[in-house]
Amino acid sequence: MTGQQLKNSILQMAVQGKLVPQDPNDEPASVLLERIRAEKEQLIKEGKIKKERNPSIIFRGADNLPYEKVWKNEPVCIADEVPFEIPESWEWVRLGTILHKLSDGTHSRPHYVASGIPFISVKDISGGKLDFSDCKYITEEEHCELYSRCNPEYGDILLTKVGTTGIPVIVDTTNEFSLFVSVALLKFNQEMLSNEYLACLINSPLVQKQAEKNTRGVGNKNWVMRDIANTLIVIPPLLEQQRIVSKLQKILPFVDNYAHAYSKAKKLNNGFPNLLKKSILQEAVQGKLVPQDPNDEPASILLERIRAEKERLIKAGKIKRDKHESVIFRRDNSHYEKLNGIERCIDDEIPFEIPENWSWTRLRTLTSKIGAGSTPTGGRAIYQPTGVKFIRSQNVYNDGLVLNDVAYISEEINQRKSGSIVKPKDILLNITGGSIGRSALVPDDFDIGNVNQHVMIIRLLTPSIRYWVHAVLISEYIQNMIMSVQVGVSREGLSASKLMDFLIPLPSERESYRIINEYNKACNVLHQI
Repeated sequence: MTGQQLKNSILQMAVQGKLVPQDPNDEPASVLLERIRAEKEQLIKEGKIKKERNPSIIFRGADNLPYEKVWKNEPVCIADEVPFEIPESWEWVRLGTILHKLSDGTHSRPHYVASGIPFISVKDISGGKLDFSDCKYITEEEHCELYSRCNPEYGDILLTKVGTTGIPVIVDTTNEFSLFVSVALLKFNQEMLSNEYLACLINSPLVQKQAEKNTRGVGNKNWVMRDIANTLIVIPPLLEQQRIVSKLQKILPFVDNYAHAYSKAKKLNNGFPNLLKKSILQEAVQGKLVPQDPNDEPASILLERIRAEKERLIKAGKIKRDKHESVIFRRDNSHYEKLNGIERCIDDEIPFEIPENWSWTRLRTLTSKIGAGSTPTGGRAIYQPTGVKFIRSQNVYNDGLVLNDVAYISEEINQRKSGSIVKPKDILLNITGGSIGRSALVPDDFDIGNVNQHVMIIRLLTPSIRYWVHAVLISEYIQNMIMSVQVGVSREGLSASKLMDFLIPLPSERESYRIINEYNKACNVLHQI
């Protein structure tokens, strides 16, 4: 059983009343629903909410079967629609019945701006949380117009309804934002209904099966508002809702741990070659993959040449002098760093031992440029069929650039973004999101390109060591470093200043060639497994 299957099973138990015991002292859900209906009627009279088009009441008939009365129509037995029995104190109800408001975002694409009020679409909540890190923005004026119809507030539930459907997210911010048509807004009395229970309910198989059944279309699937409102749900007493949520909060972390363990075991079975590849790479960066040759010049000489090249470029005005020039050296069997004229022991930073003829250095020492790009004003609207390649994180993979879905920008925009122009022999590194740490070598025959803010350009002073530096960047050592120093709350992120300070183990050029050659041989063998 997968982690998701186990989670579904537990959620199903929860919505069937089998997760926590019922308390006869709880106010029954029937009374709760009466209070919800009374409140809605009062709000309708006051003009605060709109009248429900086809109000539904579900009740148990004299024959003990469930019946539904819709508006003024005669009651109809819905026993064939009710999938399971529920406790006596619970009630079946249509989702729309318990809501003060069910609406979706604007059906018209707004005018996007570089900064302003966040504009949320399905992609910003499909991960199961409200994520502003990569959202679009609209003007405050346009937001005010949209917000008057669809006004998400703290504690409300957002629901994906286009593309990826059926994912609920509780609004956890007091900051205002607007919604696109792909997201539905569910408003209700949060004193009468637990938003956490409703979110669990929507995530349960009971609702997910209905969402799947009622989702229309083939390509861009749509769960229409009418069908969302008509979704059959179960409402326990409020106190039991809270007990269910409390129980799930205790159980689900263990389910997550199980899911992790299950996934890990599956990956071990399916991904053994990749794990072995990582292990080989880690041996490589520690100088354990090939023997050292005493005839190789030591890495310290290579570093002297790199520093000389940097000084030459500074004097020529092609690059700026590094404010934090670093020199790392050994003395008395310890590692020291001279930074800004001050020496200090850095033994506590050294992650592992390296061969005697190798050297430790900061990445900044090896580079003439480390910097990310930016997204031009207008976002996706400025993309065009041809032009200058605009490289995004989805184009950057450890095995190289994947350009089959690359975006293009005009030469004019490219020149305005001259600081993030990609050159042959550069190294690209993803610095945000789920693909953080993925790195690609730019081919020697690369023509022209630019990068967005999610991709960092690393340009070496000595391009001949680019294969080695790239190998170090994708090694487990650096990947763990990236995970430990990433910044940001809602989304992973790696700053240029942190990246510059990464310690890089450096062999001689000749040894780096031998290591990369041996590593590639091993990878070719593993690909055949």
